[in-house]
Amino acid sequence: MTALKRQGFRRGFALLAVLLLAGGCATPDFSGWPGAQTERHAENLARNGQYHDAASVYIGLGGKATGRERERLTLLAVEQWLNAGDARRARNALREVPAPVSGELLWLWSANAAALALWDGQPDSALNLLEPMSRLALPTSYRARVEALRADAWFQKRDPSHAIRLLTQREAWLDDDGSILRNRKRLWQGLLVSDLETLRSAAEIEIDPETRAWLTLGALAAATGQQGVGWTNGVVRWQENNVDHPAIAILSELELPDSDLLEFPRQIALLLPLSGSNATAGKAIQNGFFGAYFSAVAGLQDAQQIRVYDVNESGGARQAYTLAVENGAEFIVGPLLRRNVNDLAREILLPVPVLTLNFLPDDYLAPPGLYQFALAPEDEAASAARRAMADGNKHAVALVPNNEWGRRVLTSFSTELESLGGTLLDYRSYQPSNQDFSIEIEGLMALSQSVSRYRRLRANIGGPLQFDPRRRQDADFVFLAANAPVGRMIKSQLKFHYSGELPVYSTSFIYSMDGRSNADLNGLMFADTPWVISPHTWIADLPGLYSEYWPAERRLGRLHAMGYDAYHLVAKLFGSRSTAMDEMDGATGRLYLDADGRVHRRLAWAQFQRGEPVALPQISEFEIVLHELRDESTTDPEHEWQEPIPGQ
Repeated sequence: MTALKRQGFRRGFALLAVLLLAGGCATPDFSGWPGAQTERHAENLARNGQYHDAASVYIGLGGKATGRERERLTLLAVEQWLNAGDARRARNALREVPAPVSGELLWLWSANAAALALWDGQPDSALNLLEPMSRLALPTSYRARVEALRADAWFQKRDPSHAIRLLTQREAWLDDDGSILRNRKRLWQGLLVSDLETLRSAAEIEIDPETRAWLTLGALAAATGQQGVGWTNGVVRWQENNVDHPAIAILSELELPDSDLLEFPRQIALLLPLSGSNATAGKAIQNGFFGAYFSAVAGLQDAQQIRVYDVNESGGARQAYTLAVENGAEFIVGPLLRRNVNDLAREILLPVPVLTLNFLPDDYLAPPGLYQFALAPEDEAASAARRAMADGNKHAVALVPNNEWGRRVLTSFSTELESLGGTLLDYRSYQPSNQDFSIEIEGLMALSQSVSRYRRLRANIGGPLQFDPRRRQDADFVFLAANAPVGRMIKSQLKFHYSGELPVYSTSFIYSMDGRSNADLNGLMFADTPWVISPHTWIADLPGLYSEYWPAERRLGRLHAMGYDAYHLVAKLFGSRSTAMDEMDGATGRLYLDADGRVHRRLAWAQFQRGEPVALPQISEFEIVLHELRDESTTDPEHEWQEPIPGQ
């Protein structure tokens, strides 16, 4: 398992640990204690999900108590901080309480310590604390929490069958339908953060029908990302085979389209350049498209046909489109090259809908039925602005290449930044063919002004002075648009020019996947496709498989991802027949459709550390998931594959 996958797995189970803690609180009965009325207020806060407030009440009461009462209240505060996902406060407070010898305080201390071990991805340490407790005659509330944490530990140990059995048995200690449903939601969340290979392997050897059905449903979710025709039809068949299964209640709360209303074209036409100078890009997208098709075909009730047309041998985009329609295509994907997209857009009437693989120029009016999908660098530049603002950086300076691509990227970045309340203080354009960018950096960082002041002072004094140039102090970060070779030089030269401590944000163009060390880019953050940075569970194995079967396309992972997403977008767009489309977690990003029929992307983020890209948490996604848990291309060497064929 790669470092990126390990980190994503650990983060997922950290969130699961929060879920298992929430709703599993075990508060001892100290109703006779003088502060019980206020303590009941803390309990109510916890039941309402106001965990930080509950922790504050408990720790406040603990500050007024002594001895065992102080320790008890501190441990209750630790529990609520864990429920809130605040492991730092929980850990600091737990250090203040020595491990009790016996009794309820020992149970509470051990459960909290085990939860922190799970938070750190140490299931064996957690089980060392939990297993002895599982053999004790515990009160019901403690038993429920211990069993939930044990199950979480076994999920972390990649033994979902054991975890399922523990959570199934846990229902014996739950006394109402609401608690039982929340227990099943815990189980479901554990499956969702398990990897596909683990779930499939466990299902193959499981003999208990109910447990095996949980595993197969989890594997279906992992394989499809809970989206697309494969997921929908797979769920329908699963329900038919498991009528009385406990997971039916979980599925009833998911938004699944009526299978009778599900639309999917029986024949798709794929228009790509499969000969000539752009054949490499076309073939990479074709491989990604067919990879998605073969992974979903088992979920289709009827046979589906995909016909591929080489645009360069079919007389152009319009001729290929006409031929595909005559052959019975119900949806068309492509073309790829911008000139071909422009040519097709001149058709006044498109009887069969089209998803092009490039954007039209802004001044082109798309005809009805034409959707556009591209690995647009503008989306990545806008993402850089959003990421910087989310990180608390508002004032930017920018370095971009002196060409049309650079101007487009700069416009997108500055527009998004200013719409969010940030400011682009200044920018410089550079020549990509240069190797020395001192003039641009000195001007951008106002170092030349600092040197001029020094020279004036030296002239006035009439002698040498100790001098260290001082860069401008109003900039919070740098937006750098560059490819990998240029980016490595500029990042090093920023450090040489007293600006190395400024955060630097960039686009996927900075990561060429050329096998060279990126140590000179350490610290730089960049937007990229999830396929490259942190693949979703249901595609986690695909990048490696593609590299194995098509080693010549090793650097074309973004185009594989584009083809993969294009296939799944067909179902979204064919069924909607409008400009409305639910957002979709794709291999190229989180995809959404604007009013002009353009599919845009929300990107993944990574940072170079020790010369390698390391996935960064997606802040908004983290908050969404945590909330849910608590609620139980190109041949152009200047711009390789960033946008399939810029300018064409």
